[in-house]
Amino acid sequence: MDISVFVFLSSSFFLFYFVFSHATDNITGSQFLSDREATTLVSKDGGFALGFFSPGDSTNRYLGIWYNNIPIKTVVWVANRRNPITDSSGVLMVNSSGSLVLLKQNSTIAWSANSTKEARNSKVQLLDSGN
Repeated sequence: MDISVFVFLSSSFFLFYFVFSHATDNITGSQFLSDREATTLVSKDGGFALGFFSPGDSTNRYLGIWYNNIPIKTVVWVANRRNPITDSSGVLMVNSSGSLVLLKQNSTIAWSANSTKEARNSKVQLLDSGN
């Protein structure tokens, strides 16, 4: 095998590994978390994760934060406790006014953060404290 082909394939594999295995702790206005893609945010220290889950045998989907480094998923916060999503259509995003919103079927709002001020260039970050 030619050395240039080997270097190209090796660097491509490294890039693929880095892009698809690196967990992030934040999303910006141009990014989102999708239940269909099973994406999660993980705090920098790895202690907490934010994503979609179904409790027990339920088919309902919720957005929550759980302890990430223990074998049994222990949820510590749920966004849409009173308004479950009945399929995998959930999307968490920062909308155009800078508010954090959880959308479900047909872009219906299932939950939103209580924000009274408009913010530009917003970023949502899962902290090491779980907040």
